[in-house]
Amino acid sequence: MLGPILAVVLLIYVFVCIRIIRQYERAVIFALGKFTGVRGPGLIFLLTPFQTMVRVSLRTVTMQIASQKIITKDNVSIDIAAVAYYHIRDPEKSVMAIENVYDAVNQISQTTVRNVVGRFSLDQLLAQTSDINEQIKNVIDTHTEPWGTQVTAVEIKDIVLPENMQRAMAKEAEAERERRAKIVAAEGELQASVKLGEAADIIAQHPVALQLRTLQTMAEISTERNSTIIFPAQFLTTVQEALTMYKPATRTDELPLRPNGDDAKQKPM
Repeated sequence: MLGPILAVVLLIYVFVCIRIIRQYERAVIFALGKFTGVRGPGLIFLLTPFQTMVRVSLRTVTMQIASQKIITKDNVSIDIAAVAYYHIRDPEKSVMAIENVYDAVNQISQTTVRNVVGRFSLDQLLAQTSDINEQIKNVIDTHTEPWGTQVTAVEIKDIVLPENMQRAMAKEAEAERERRAKIVAAEGELQASVKLGEAADIIAQHPVALQLRTLQTMAEISTERNSTIIFPAQFLTTVQEALTMYKPATRTDELPLRPNGDDAKQKPM
């Protein structure tokens, strides 16, 4: 009668002592409070209550770094929020070296973001965000390495500027665009003046070119159905010069002979 009862109790004890560790987990085992090793993944057996275990996840943890006010190097007060990614590399250290890994990484991340960002001016912060993220990651990773934790990335995801600073930056950007527009317009005028000088030299060598340009201008004016067309005085002068240039010269042998004086007299009847 006692045998079946012991068998049932033993069977229940075996089921109680069986643990299943997932692929992304590890079990830190303690025997009578003393560390004995890390097991998993798979099926493990614990001699309850003499052995206990702490589950440790090896997956990457996404941790939000709360927004905090930071004064930059050029004395601008801004609000910065960031996000950090880390994972546990050594389950033994993550359990025995630190009480709560998540809280510890969160606190050191907030402190590091404030210290690192305070070394840069606002312009550097906006232009060199990638470099600043890398510096923050390296500093946090140095602090978390004794805890068996590795920080893989830190990203500044939000930068809130004061309203007066936003207006000042908008004015600066607008002034910069106007400066670029004026420079482009000046370069265009310079190139146009150079081309006009070359065109003037060509027209000086070929006066008829001015006449052709004038006719082209008249054709463009006529497409607008204007009722009045003004002819410049230079246009008439150019026309006369062109006619004189292309008029065939009169030969002297074709000129009529002037009658002599004797022949011009009438004979008396």
